[in-house]
Amino acid sequence: MIGNSRDPNKADVADVRATNLAVVLRCVRERSPCSRADVAAATGLNKTTVSSLVSELLRRRLLRETGTTGNRVGRPAVMLTLDGASCAAIGIEVGADSLTAVAVDLAGRPVLSWRRAFPGAASSPPRAVTAVAALARRVITRTERDGRQVLGLAVALPGLVDADGRARLVPSLGWRDVDFAAGLVDALRGPGFPVEIGNDADFAVLAEHRFGPHAGTADLVYLTGGVGLGAGLLLDGALRRGHTGHSGEAGRIRVPAAEGDARLEELASAAAVVRRASPGEPADDARPSRAELELRIGEVVARARAGDPATLSGLAAAARDLAAGVAVLVDVLDPRRVVLGGYYADLAPWLLPVVNGELAGRAIAPDPGEPIAVASALGLDAPALGAAARILDAVESGRLPDGGAPPAPAAERAVPRYR
Repeated sequence: MIGNSRDPNKADVADVRATNLAVVLRCVRERSPCSRADVAAATGLNKTTVSSLVSELLRRRLLRETGTTGNRVGRPAVMLTLDGASCAAIGIEVGADSLTAVAVDLAGRPVLSWRRAFPGAASSPPRAVTAVAALARRVITRTERDGRQVLGLAVALPGLVDADGRARLVPSLGWRDVDFAAGLVDALRGPGFPVEIGNDADFAVLAEHRFGPHAGTADLVYLTGGVGLGAGLLLDGALRRGHTGHSGEAGRIRVPAAEGDARLEELASAAAVVRRASPGEPADDARPSRAELELRIGEVVARARAGDPATLSGLAAAARDLAAGVAVLVDVLDPRRVVLGGYYADLAPWLLPVVNGELAGRAIAPDPGEPIAVASALGLDAPALGAAARILDAVESGRLPDGGAPPAPAAERAVPRYR
């Protein structure tokens, strides 16, 4: 159509430059502080191209120069690092009884972390959208007041979410087929930045990959430790959501039980572990709130530290069942680490020795010489933090802020895939 056609050659050049800008940005994050020559050597781009790209990233306030260093052969080099003051990514987690919001700068440093009570289990989807939008607006206002550009917003939901941001099934909230993404964008009235919706476990594994003690590990499984049990899967450095976005339902794994097979979630979710480690307490079929679960976990930890035999026996039995499910994941996916997140981290001193001991005898893969199962160090904010990480990952994949980049010089060329 006349007037709306786009020159494919110019489009290709712009795409190449956006890709190369993202490559440089990621390189600086992973190697900071580093020089332009360091970037050229690491990425395969020539020095002229790197100089042009760095200049553009400096102009956009995505990089900054930190001075020179003389600790190298030749002339002192001007070192580069990410400019954390220029922008921020926002992540929000929707829970059954709370909302958690975090914002991080481009380097992943925390900007803010808020938690608000919210009766999610008793709220309709429109009310939940309104509450999330109100919290998001407060975070956006605070972020922009501090002079930061918002890179994007991602929201973690505790259920099955498809690629279009539709919540297909969220049992803890009673939702089915809720177009949460469209509702949130409408509530924010066209925010001017990307909005993404995803599964809480998927986002949590991204947080571990970027911010956790095992950051950069290409093959990770993250297990949610709460009332339910889900898994975030990162394989070969990429999030695996499955054909319909429903991968990671680890709680449905069938494991042997005293009265026939049972779902792993029934035997070894964090809530189930607490129940089994409290044999003298009356059974309660209701799903505990976060506050109730935190209280009961504190009581179990106190009894375990005091050496209470019944508590220790219940923890060991639950850990063996958890290991049976983890062994299935290890055999099928062959991850380097399985991260026990959420409330599992509080119970890790009693769970991990049993789980790793059982894995040594159950898993087909050869003994790696180090524990496969580890405890998360990111706490309960991991899904919200991972939602923010999702936005940062998108920036490093070429979705840069501050409009389109100028055309690339003729000598600039695309580089091989950089990891």
